[in-house]
Amino acid sequence: VQLQASGGGLVQAGGSLRLSCAASGRTFRTYTMAWFRQAPGKGRDFVARTRLPGGRTYYTDSVKGRFTISRDNAKNTVYLQMNTLKPEDTAVYYCAADPGDASSRSRDYNLWGQGTQVTVSS
Repeated sequence: VQLQASGGGLVQAGGSLRLSCAASGRTFRTYTMAWFRQAPGKGRDFVARTRLPGGRTYYTDSVKGRFTISRDNAKNTVYLQMNTLKPEDTAVYYCAADPGDASSRSRDYNLWGQGTQVTVSS
C-alpha cells in the first residue's frame, strides 16, 4: 500500500499549483483522504480532508477559499488545487489516508505519502 504525492514546485505569489496523491495497493474508495503540510522548523499541520466523492470537505482557515480538495475514485487519486498561493504556504505537503472517518489530527492517519515541496516566492 503506497501513497505517491506529486505536483509540487516553485511558484510566484498569486500563482497556482495542483498536487496529486495516487494510492496504490488497495481501493481507497471510502477512505478519508487528507493533505497536511510542514514548514521548516514547524509541526505537521492539517490542510484539507475529504471522505466520500461529493461529500463534505474540511479546510484549515488559512486556505479556505483558495484551496480545493477533490478525489477521483476511478483513479484512486486525491487532488489539492491551490490558488492564490502565498509565501506562507511554503512547506512540504503530505497526503494521508485512513480507512475510517478520520479527523484533522495527523495521529488519526496511518498511511502517509512521501511529501512534495511547495515553494512560493514573494
